[in-house]
Amino acid sequence: QVQLVESGGGLVQAGGSLRLSCAASGRTFGTYAMGWIRQAPGKERELVAAISWSGRMTYYAESVKGRFTISRDNGKNTVFLQMNSLKPEDTAVYYCAADREPYGSNSYTVALRDYDDWGQGTQVTVSS
Repeated sequence: QVQLVESGGGLVQAGGSLRLSCAASGRTFGTYAMGWIRQAPGKERELVAAISWSGRMTYYAESVKGRFTISRDNGKNTVFLQMNSLKPEDTAVYYCAADREPYGSNSYTVALRDYDDWGQGTQVTVSS
């Protein structure tokens, strides 16, 4: 099991930016695919972005393409989500999650059930 701790959430005006970080415990972080998932009040969880453990392959939901960027630093056991041009509809609790058994170095999953470990979440609120 890996422990995940998110940080960087907060209140921002529409059009602003935030950078979320997720620090992971353990020595095998570099072999996990990672994802950022959000959940708005009254809505289902949504995969926002995912990244392979190599960092070479990424996925973005259509709603955030061109605005969000996922990246990772395996040497620091950290994954990031840079969020630009934020909109009120981006308001949600953002979770990072780890897939401990990806198919390969350039693999990620879009299925939430495949994520093994989840952080506690960080609130992002975008005001209009």
